[in-house]
Amino acid sequence: MTTEALEQAIASTRTVLAGVSKEQLGDDTPCVAWKVSDVINHIVGGQYFFEAGARGEQQAGGETDFSAGDFVSAFDEGSQRCIAAFRADGVMEKMLSLPFGEMPGSAFVGLAATDTFAHGWDLAKATGQATDLAPELAGQLLIGARMAIQPALRSPEGTVFGPEQQAPTGACNADQLAAFLGRMV
Repeated sequence: MTTEALEQAIASTRTVLAGVSKEQLGDDTPCVAWKVSDVINHIVGGQYFFEAGARGEQQAGGETDFSAGDFVSAFDEGSQRCIAAFRADGVMEKMLSLPFGEMPGSAFVGLAATDTFAHGWDLAKATGQATDLAPELAGQLLIGARMAIQPALRSPEGTVFGPEQQAPTGACNADQLAAFLGRMV
């Protein structure tokens, strides 16, 4: 496993982040309990969370309000650190201890790519940007999500994932992934 999918997810989500205006920070998102600012904080903070996990370090909480500042620059910094952590010798083969259990680095990098990409889709949808993001990557992530996400991880409250939604006929790969992850497309 390499960092290629994560790097592509980061590039896609960075483009979306760059298209978000400060006036949109209070807007609703497909993540029912989150505003645009919350999704930004999750996306940017997620890069530091993934970095810490890949390094085998304690993951910090989400106290920083990245949306109040230059969130694109913060994302760039966090993403560079995240990718460097996953590229370190042996990380992909190592079992990592994470708040939700242990998993190999090769699985964790896939989770990081899917999370980064899916929340980029959330921001695109919430801010009126195109959601047909990185079609080939979205298709790959959808295949991986279908293999990894078991029914026990779904609940009506969306504790981990909400119930799978129906994507419209002819929906792009990113919209299909979003629907599979529980978003209304």
